[in-house]
Formats: sequence, C-alpha cells, structure tokens
Amino acid sequence: MSHDQQAAFRPAPDDVVWDLPGEGPQRTSLLVLPHAGGNAHAYAQWRDHLPPDVRLLIGQYPGRGARFAEDLPRDIGDLAGPVVASLPAGVTDDLVVLGHSMGSLVAFEVVRSLQAAGRTPRALVVSACRAPFLANPCAVHPELLDDDALVAAIKERGGTDDGILDEPELREIILPSIRADFAIDDVYRCEESAARVQCPVTVIGGDVDPVAPAASLDRWARITDRGFSSHVLPGGHFYFQERLPKFFAVLAPVVGGHAPATA
Repeated sequence: MSHDQQAAFRPAPDDVVWDLPGEGPQRTSLLVLPHAGGNAHAYAQWRDHLPPDVRLLIGQYPGRGARFAEDLPRDIGDLAGPVVASLPAGVTDDLVVLGHSMGSLVAFEVVRSLQAAGRTPRALVVSACRAPFLANPCAVHPELLDDDALVAAIKERGGTDDGILDEPELREIILPSIRADFAIDDVYRCEESAARVQCPVTVIGGDVDPVAPAASLDRWARITDRGFSSHVLPGGHFYFQERLPKFFAVLAPVVGGHAPATA
C-alpha cells in the first residue's frame, strides 16, 4: 500500500478493537493491549475467565489479522492511536486498560490520550514491563538479527506458539510485524515529567521474569498519585499463561463485576 493510499485508508473499528461482550448488561469494559509480536487472538480466551457483565475489548495492531495489508507500525502512536479512535461509544464511562509486556506501554499511551481528551479510564493495569520513563533494559535489536536469530530470541521470551515460528510460510508472514514491534519497544521512552496518569495503577509480573525483573516493577508507582498496587506471581515473562485463575484473581478487585464466568 502506497503512502498516499495508507493516509486515506482507515481500518474498520472492529478490526482494530475486538469486542467480546459477556452475557447480559455490560457494566465495565476491559481493554487488553497485546505484547510485541502478539495479536488479539492470543487474548480471546480471556473471555472465559471474566465476569459476564465485563465487556472484553482487545487491540489488534497493524500488520496482522484483518489489518495485515496496512503499513507496519513505526512508533508507539501507530499502535495506540487507532485503538483510541476505534473504541466503541460509551466504553470510557467505566474502562480498565491493561497491557502485557510492550502492550503495557501501549496501554499507558492509550490512557494518556484518553486523559488528554477528558475521558480518563478508571484504572490502568500493566504486566511484565518496565516503567515508561526507563530505557529498555532488554532490547532485542531486531535490525541486527536475521530471521533465525530473531526466532530464537522470541522463543527465549516465550508467549508465541513455537509451531508457527517453525513453519517457514507462516514465519514469513508474522516476522515483519514482530520486527516492527520490537523496534518500537527497543527505543520507547517517556520523559518522567510527562509520565503521569490520573487513575490508579496496578502492576503484575513474574518472579523469574528476565525481561521485566520483579524488583523493578514498583517503579510504576511514580506515574500516579491516585493509588498503586503491585503483585508478583510465580513464573517468567508470560507468567500468567499457566496460572490464568490466579492472574484473574489479582485482576478481580480492579475490574470488578459480578459472579465470575465458568472457566
């Protein structure tokens, strides 16, 4: 797609933000922003772990799914901006924004954007990520890696279906977006004076995460004076994958809702 075509192109809102409501009236919305190289499909199973009155929204980044034909993202604004523009009407009345890994930085920028528009979400939840004013301590440098080395780096972090990465045709399709995401994550940094949100912040991480060490997670407390809590669970960078019930038990007081859905 040429630059002119791209400038005129606007993805359909439901391709940018997946909308997975529960049954009955939807009281709260939980917006989930995926990790670097991740996609909305990886988080769709979370619907089964949320209360029926919580509406699950999941961001889909450019270069994957129905957005495959779009230009690859070049900066955090290319990830966060379309999500903000595509949120269903009314959801910011009671919205919790959550990100995992690089998605935590996208979530932070989504909150800042909504805040600037006078639509501050109810809470921000960040998972397995450095605070936004810190330099990336675990940069991948995808521009220096060939495909095999990049795949090895991804597998070391976990979180991606290794079978996909081992299929040459599928690998060729997904690696460009993974490269783009890691390039953004490598260099992203927000000046500490500007890194402020006007809502409570919850941070969650794994006790043996080499990418976002548990000891560094409390640095997120500096971005808010509206309340802060931190939680460390057993596991590495994708600690929640084996412990979804425990993860959602931590989320429950933040998201609220009535009786949990049957997992």
